[in-house]
Formats: sequence, C-alpha cells, structure tokens
Amino acid sequence: MDPRGKIAVVTGAAGGIGGALVRALVTAGADKVVATDIRVEGLPSDDRVVARPLDVADKDATRQLVDSIESELGPVDLWFANAGVANGGGADAPDATWDLQWRVNVLAHAYAAQALLPGWTARGEGHLITTASMAGILTSLGDGVYAATKHAAVGFAEWLAITYADQGIKVSCICPGAVDTPMLRGTAGGDADRAAAAIGGSEVLSADEAAARVVQAVTEDRFLILTHPEMQTFIERKAADPQRWIKGMSRLWGRAQELLKD
Repeated sequence: MDPRGKIAVVTGAAGGIGGALVRALVTAGADKVVATDIRVEGLPSDDRVVARPLDVADKDATRQLVDSIESELGPVDLWFANAGVANGGGADAPDATWDLQWRVNVLAHAYAAQALLPGWTARGEGHLITTASMAGILTSLGDGVYAATKHAAVGFAEWLAITYADQGIKVSCICPGAVDTPMLRGTAGGDADRAAAAIGGSEVLSADEAAARVVQAVTEDRFLILTHPEMQTFIERKAADPQRWIKGMSRLWGRAQELLKD
C-alpha cells in the first residue's frame, strides 16, 4: 500500500526502527502518522505526527486507540506493529519474562488484527505490517525466549496473509538484520558491530536506512521484508539442509560467546 495520503500507526515509536518508520512515512507522504509507545515522552509530534500512549500488551487499550483514531482522524490504513522486547534468556528464563515477550512480541499483533480487521474487511482494504526478526526465521543466539516468540510472530503473519488475501487485506512481516538500535547494542555492551558479528554478521544499517527499505517494500506490497537482502541466502541454506545449518550455528554460538567475553 502506498503511504501517500494515508493514515498510519506505528507502535514502539519512541526510538530505534519505530521512530525511523515514523520519519520515513512522513517523507513518503503519509497524511497522518500516529506514533505510539508505552509512554508518550520521547515520541515525535508535529502537524503530521500525532503522539499517543499505548501499551501494546493491553487488548482493550489497542481497540480504544483504533476507535479514537478513526473518530478523530479517519480510518487507519496502515498499522505497523513494531513494538518488541528482547533479552529473555534460555529455557530457565522466569515465567514473567516469557509472559512479557509473548504478549508484546506476539499477542500485540493479534490484538491489532482483532481491532482492525472488521473495519478493513468491510472496506476491502488495509495493511498490517508486523515486526518480527531474522530470529523468527533463523534463530537468536543466546536468547531462546526471543527466538521462540519471533518465530510465532512470523507464523501468525503468514496465516493472516493467506487467510485475508482475498478480502483485500495486505500483510507484511519485517525481519530486520543488524540495525543500529538500543536493542542491538544491548546485546554487546553498546557495541553495534560486535553485536552484529554475534548474530551472524552483515552490515549494520542505521535505523533510518532500514526504515526507508521497509517503507519501499510496503509500497510494493511485499510480504517478507528483509532489511538485509543478503539474509535470503541464509534462509535458503537453512531450508536446504537443516542439519548442516544447526551444526554451523552451534559453531557460531561458540565463537559468539568468546567474542562477547572480550
């Protein structure tokens, strides 16, 4: 869907890819962009950007925000379910960590769909863009909770895209690679390049460059949006020989642990 003249919503917009998506949508000609985060502080706001608080893990709050936007600004055309949390740990992570990541990384997408789909199917158009991760297709070394929830996010986006295609609904799933955000830096003591090496390399993109690629892909109605096109090769290698891929990733995990110790 071309953002020009449209009303778009971006969750997790206080920084990182979310904040960059707000800027990219304004540049692409969106009529209004509603920037949301759990707190309104730090959100952009001007004549084309409206700042609103939203806890994406709250189903009722999501529905109320959709209703208020549609009564005040008009129907939502594009919804970027971008908010996410990471650093969950492994099998021994506490239940509270699993619950938070499940609600933010997966259920928030379902809550958005529940609130938006009735209006979109009635109008015969709408575009839901969810942010998963390459962790949702490959894995996330050292963070099993994140890997599991992001795999679920990819699976839900695929199901939505298949189920609602004949009703005019577009669905895209963003799987970012190494993008220079606080989340990425948090995996390696603030060093984006070291973090990128630990998750498999590739160029570290600025958030604005990644967002520009995303908005272009959304305009082209692409389902799977890779901020790093070279990651397609890794996807194909995994699919072609899962056993070899697991062995290779195990070796990479060993090297990553050594790298992150330095």
